[in-house]
Amino acid sequence: AGSFQKAGVIQRAYNLNFPLHAVPASCAQCPAWSAFSVSSPAIVLETVKQAGARAEERPEAVVVRLYEAHGSTVTAWLQTSLPIKEAMLCDLLERPSAQGHLPLGEQGLRLSFTPFRVLSVLLLLSQ
Repeated sequence: AGSFQKAGVIQRAYNLNFPLHAVPASCAQCPAWSAFSVSSPAIVLETVKQAGARAEERPEAVVVRLYEAHGSTVTAWLQTSLPIKEAMLCDLLERPSAQGHLPLGEQGLRLSFTPFRVLSVLLLLSQ
């Protein structure tokens, strides 16, 4: 009932097409852990990958690709438990954009989206 946004169609489609695969843990007391989270249900974190055509080019760099899925203008926070040294927007070829570096805050990275916009973020990890 209601709009596709309120019905959670995007998340349900991902759950159907990419089902969760449970893997037994080696420890019953293992703490819950998540590498990334996004503050808005309108934003889909689509891809997390190592930067560069070959992994050995930049082992300390990770690219995160997100998009706005509800057709809205939204500001969202990307949070990560990874040790981020530097963050910047990049193009689809993973070249840093002219907009420069993104400030790292306690809430994570503040990202602004227009309807259906795709953003790629290059994250440089502390070694």
